[in-house]
Amino acid sequence: MNLHEYQAKRLLAEEGIPVPRAIPAFSVREAVNQARELGGPAWVVKAQVHAGGRGKAGGVRVVHSIAGVEKAAQELLGKPLVTAQTGVQAQHVAALLIEEPSSIARELYLALMVDRAQARITFLATREGGMDIEELAVTRPDALKKLVVNPSTGFLPFQARQLGFEFGLDTSQVQQLTRIMQGMYRLAQKLDALMVEINPLAVTSDGRLLALDAKLVMDDNA
Repeated sequence: MNLHEYQAKRLLAEEGIPVPRAIPAFSVREAVNQARELGGPAWVVKAQVHAGGRGKAGGVRVVHSIAGVEKAAQELLGKPLVTAQTGVQAQHVAALLIEEPSSIARELYLALMVDRAQARITFLATREGGMDIEELAVTRPDALKKLVVNPSTGFLPFQARQLGFEFGLDTSQVQQLTRIMQGMYRLAQKLDALMVEINPLAVTSDGRLLALDAKLVMDDNA
């Protein structure tokens, strides 16, 4: 079972993983009200569909007025959205996420997946967040860092520290990365998740790590 971004982010936040302030909306009126509640001067209006590539398809819009929020909501809600991942079969947009914008200095990719072949939890990470990870795995597999978690010990903080310093993060950011990876590991165990993906994991201009987008896939057989 796939969760929408707003649902996945709520679960991440419950594990202490930082996410931008955001509120889901299911109607144009709700979108306007949520934007007013968040406060301006700008908002990100994000279509909630189970597919990547929303930005290039017009499903993620940065607007600078309440009227802009209303217009984006009118154009997205109840409409089909075709992305590179949906193919020709569009997905219906039934919900939006109204989110505060973030000042981004860098984008990373971080995901936890269940490696069925090894029956182990594996972290995948790359310095190049925001990209199609499947395409990157084919074209530049050397750009992907893989960390396998030993089930007898569980996830160990030194694994996050090694990854963070390798990616050029400072000490404070490495500590943040460690807490994020620990939270992802706890969440995966708690929910029997097959995948917990943060793409991108942003490094903001003031040095914070922030989950800008999230995907969570649950095991239907669990």
